[in-house]
Amino acid sequence: MDTHQDARSPLLEVKNLSKYFPIKGGFFSRTQGTVKAVDDVSFYIQPGETLGLVGESGCGKTTVSRLVVRLYEPTSGEIWYGEGDDRSDLARLSQREFRPRRKNIQMIFQDPYASLDPRMTLLQIVGEPLSSNRLASGTELMDRVAEALKMVGLRPEYMSRYPHAFSGGQRQRVGIARALVTRPKFIVADEPVSALDVSVQAQILNLLRDLQDQLDLTYLFIAHDLSVIRHISDRVAVMYVGKLVESASRTELFSNPLHPYTEALMSAVPKPNPKLKTHRILSPGEVADPANPPSGCYFHPRCSYVRDICKTTAPELQEVRTDHFVACHRANELSLQGITAPADSTTRMSN
Repeated sequence: MDTHQDARSPLLEVKNLSKYFPIKGGFFSRTQGTVKAVDDVSFYIQPGETLGLVGESGCGKTTVSRLVVRLYEPTSGEIWYGEGDDRSDLARLSQREFRPRRKNIQMIFQDPYASLDPRMTLLQIVGEPLSSNRLASGTELMDRVAEALKMVGLRPEYMSRYPHAFSGGQRQRVGIARALVTRPKFIVADEPVSALDVSVQAQILNLLRDLQDQLDLTYLFIAHDLSVIRHISDRVAVMYVGKLVESASRTELFSNPLHPYTEALMSAVPKPNPKLKTHRILSPGEVADPANPPSGCYFHPRCSYVRDICKTTAPELQEVRTDHFVACHRANELSLQGITAPADSTTRMSN
C-alpha cells in the first residue's frame, strides 16, 4: 500500500516490507513455523524530517531499522532510497551494490556500552567507517574524526582514549560521531536514549535535533517511549506485532488517535500536572505471539472496542483523514482519548 501523499519525493519509502524468521526444531532442525517479525509495513520519510516509530518491546521496530540499513535481508517488499535519478530499491541490491550507499545511511545503536569495542580507541571506533568504506586515511581521517567529535561535544584530544574512560552519555556521543563521520544524509536511531539517565536523555535528544538542523539530516527514530517520540518527531508511526496500525503527523496523532492501541499507549504517558485527572487504559491479556497471531485484527483480544468483524477480518491500513492512516474497522465511529497541546518540535527538552 502506498502511504505517500506528499507532492515531494520522499528520501525513504518503504512498501509492503516483511521479514519472517524460521522456527526450527527437532533432531534435523526442520522448519516448524515462522515468526512474522515485520508483516507488510509501509511508510515514507521526507528529506530533513524525523519519523518516530513506536510500539511495545517485540513489536518489530528494531527489525524494521535493521532491514532499512540492510543488516537483515527482507523476506519481501521494497525499500526505495534516494532522490531524483539517484533513487533505487535497496531491497534488490546485493551487498556489493549496496556498499556505495552505506556512507549515506548510518545507524545509532541502543546500548552505548555494547556498541563500542572496548579494545579500540575513539580514533579507531569513529574512523572505522571511513577506512572500511575507503573514504579517508592518514591525516585526513584524523581530521575528520576530530571534526565529528567536536560536532557531538567531545574534545579531539580524546581520540587516544578507550570507551571505558567515558560515561554512558559520552559513549553515546561517540556512537553519534561514528554515524556522522561519513557525512550521511539519513540516520536510523534505534532507541538511542533508552539506556541513559533521564537528564542525559534530554542532552542527547537536543544534540540530535541541533545536528539535524546543522547538517540537514533525515531520521528514522525508534523508541518505545511516547514522551521521547512526541518531542523529537515530525510524524509518528505506531507498530503492533509486526504491523503498522497507525501513522500521522505528531500533532494529529497525539491530539486525535484513531486506533485503540495508540490510545492505550498515550494513556500511559506521564502528565506534567499531577492534579490533572487522567484515565489509564489497561489492555488485558498478553501481546499477541508473532509466531501464532490471532485471526482478524491482532489487537482484538485486548481491545475494549472489539466487534465480531475484528475477530475474523484483518483491517487494512487506510487513509481516514488527510495523511492520517489507520488499520481499524471502527476508526470512523470511535472517539478516542489523545493528549492535548502536543509538544512543539522546535522546543528543546529540559535537562
